[in-house]
Amino acid sequence: MSTLFLRTLRDDPADAEVPSHRLLARGGYIRRAAPGGFTWLPLGFRVFRNVERIVREEMDAMGAQEVHFPALLPREPYEATNRWTEYGPNLFRLKDRRGNDFLLGPTHEEMFTLLVKDLYGSYKDLPLSLYQIQTKYRDEARPRAGLFRGREFTMKDSYSFDVDDAGLDRSYAAHRAAYIKIFDRLGLEYVIVSAMSGAMGGSKSEEFLHPTSIGEDTFVRSAGGYAANVEAVSTVVPDAIPLGGCPRRTSRTPRHPDHRDAGRRRAADVPRCRVHRRVDAEERRRHARAPRRQPGAAGHRLAGRPGGRRQAARGAGRPRRGRAVHRFRREPGAGQGYIGPQVLGADAESKIRYLVDPRVVPGSRWITGANEPGKHVFDLVAGRDFTWDGVIEAAEVLAGDPAPDGSGPLELARGVEMGHIFQLGRKYAEALDLKVLDENGKLVTVTMGSYGIGVSRAVAAIAESTHDELGLVWPREVAPADVHLVATGKDAAVFEAAEALAAELVAAGLTVLYDDRPKVSPGVKFKDAELLGMPTIVTVGRGLAEGVIEVRDRRTGEREEVPVADAGARVLAAVKG
Repeated sequence: MSTLFLRTLRDDPADAEVPSHRLLARGGYIRRAAPGGFTWLPLGFRVFRNVERIVREEMDAMGAQEVHFPALLPREPYEATNRWTEYGPNLFRLKDRRGNDFLLGPTHEEMFTLLVKDLYGSYKDLPLSLYQIQTKYRDEARPRAGLFRGREFTMKDSYSFDVDDAGLDRSYAAHRAAYIKIFDRLGLEYVIVSAMSGAMGGSKSEEFLHPTSIGEDTFVRSAGGYAANVEAVSTVVPDAIPLGGCPRRTSRTPRHPDHRDAGRRRAADVPRCRVHRRVDAEERRRHARAPRRQPGAAGHRLAGRPGGRRQAARGAGRPRRGRAVHRFRREPGAGQGYIGPQVLGADAESKIRYLVDPRVVPGSRWITGANEPGKHVFDLVAGRDFTWDGVIEAAEVLAGDPAPDGSGPLELARGVEMGHIFQLGRKYAEALDLKVLDENGKLVTVTMGSYGIGVSRAVAAIAESTHDELGLVWPREVAPADVHLVATGKDAAVFEAAEALAAELVAAGLTVLYDDRPKVSPGVKFKDAELLGMPTIVTVGRGLAEGVIEVRDRRTGEREEVPVADAGARVLAAVKG
């Protein structure tokens, strides 16, 4: 440590928001270079490379082969898949001196697809799995939480190529098993949740989430084992209620244009139904079960949801009300601020398509606007007083909702996405014309899978989940050193004994961080050892006069005094243990 490029900090950096960021910066593992960008210092880069090593070993073991693409990529492949436009402001775009468009790669589906197209042309070449560990770039609007969300980060991304869907299923299962081994070795708690493919396309999709209160993803799980991202939860549809004789009643509510306020004026336990905003294209793709009725005002759609639930977390950010609401307000019978669904639906004259949340079932009663200024309708019965064109997941999931698989009530939790696996299908292969000859000599489109792991994010997640009030506590597989050896005091014999022990441990195959700083107090050395977080701390100091040294397990806090003659063997046993 007398020559190591390292400075530990006593105070937290001003911009550090989460424990992992604070401790990695204080411990001299990373240094902020720019908003969303960090420099890896020697100890930090050792941890980073250990994570890389684990990922690489498991990917190689499953039969994937490593390649490496440039980060600076041409525009044309991304234009072919429309992602040059779809990525919007998140894409780093630039021009070379000749005026040609380039981008800094946020992901590499297009490049993998074109590489395989360039070299392979027969079913005999498949199945194939390729991967890389590469720096990615996304122009995040608000980088935060240190390594968790940056503009520059490192990912392992891999892609499988198969002739048919059965082959894709096998490749997907192999990657899933490899991911389980990777996260087990990293010592990370994780939950595998069903997920939406989103802009990536494809069908089956699962996320590996690390549960943490600082996570940006919300997921649900049940005691019976069900787990899913909130975007992927299917609503358990209530049973329809017989259409009874409950009369609807219109009441004046001049000072309560919001249906929720109107509902508070009534003591009855009647839910509210809110008509709200245009349904975006992503939702329409995901919920194809809605009938394909083509109204005259093509593209204008409204969704209805229970008023006690917020809008569902779908797509990128909060959906906008859009032009559909403004168009609806011009419909005959629609009152400004008091809109309701009575003039919508399959049987209505309105040209606007109306979709409802699955919880809106025939026979259910609602409070809605009466489409007259200053009035609301109470006991509006679905299926009797209004109809709809289709069903869409329009409302948020709440704690206590039933799990779709019947495994009990759901609880909400937060997590950080550590890995994501997709069955891409043929989206990119079709866009870029990746085909091979099958057994019959006919051209068939290759089917693909995509599988990502956040390598730099894993470092932050491990630091976030294993620290204590004193500092970092690295799992042995990823720690920058097996042993932190501390020599304390001014006695030359202490430093000689420590150097001899260090040489013995290194000869036995261990990595040793040796604190040989001659003019640093024992208190500072101990604080640094606790902050840096090696799994085993060995102290050579005052006990040497009595023929013993101290061996401490940083993870459990257990201490043991060991005879000097047995120290090497005892430390080796503790590390291998």
